[in-house]
Amino acid sequence: MLRKIVKIDQDKCDGCGLCVPSCAEGAIRIVDGKAQLSADNLCDGLGACLGECPRDAITVEEREADAFDEAAVEQHLASQGKPAPHHHAPSVPAASTPHHHGGGCPGSRTMSFARPQEAAASEPTGSRQSQLAQWPVQLHLVSTSAPYFQGADLLITADCVPVAYAGYHEDFLKGRAVVMGCPKLDDNQFYQQKLTELFIRSDIKSVTVLKMEVPCCGGIAVAARQAIAASGKQIPYNEVTIGIQGQIKK
Repeated sequence: MLRKIVKIDQDKCDGCGLCVPSCAEGAIRIVDGKAQLSADNLCDGLGACLGECPRDAITVEEREADAFDEAAVEQHLASQGKPAPHHHAPSVPAASTPHHHGGGCPGSRTMSFARPQEAAASEPTGSRQSQLAQWPVQLHLVSTSAPYFQGADLLITADCVPVAYAGYHEDFLKGRAVVMGCPKLDDNQFYQQKLTELFIRSDIKSVTVLKMEVPCCGGIAVAARQAIAASGKQIPYNEVTIGIQGQIKK
């Protein structure tokens, strides 16, 4: 069947093994100093291992492969004395990227608005103003030629971060343009292509990536770094990891 599955570039892989424990299905092993898939049916194609590779040797491709088999995963892990993962999301064929045109869905119409004024010190907590100065924010929906990207400091956010980190608006969003997405559920290759186009079209001053500490979230940082390289521009880059309890890890 045609589906998404992990691909490991043997030329880039240095055999460090950091990807092995990040795969809950145990689908990756080190053979002759290189990471390899143990079997196609053990890989769910979600790419939790993407963010763990320091050499960006791991990507997700779409090719003919055996279907992901949860029963085979359980047997494989049991043979190694490891518990089965709690849940899996089935790998499905990628949907075609929707096209959004002016005058279409209001939720995808490009808008920018005045940045909020500083809140008074005595203002009640519940009335704090949002620091969002644009719409839309979802990477699938933004236009790479939107005026709010020109000369902007860009914040690339994994979509769980604003829920986990209480100071998101004041500490990170304020004064920045933003795009967000989920590297586990979305197509990281699409992210890389969209960000590359954005960097080429817009005079982005800096890039800050906010991601969660969970392994699968690293894919959004990989996509950002690869997009900067593909754009041919020297863009200052910063990466911040947020813990699942809301603390800044690094």
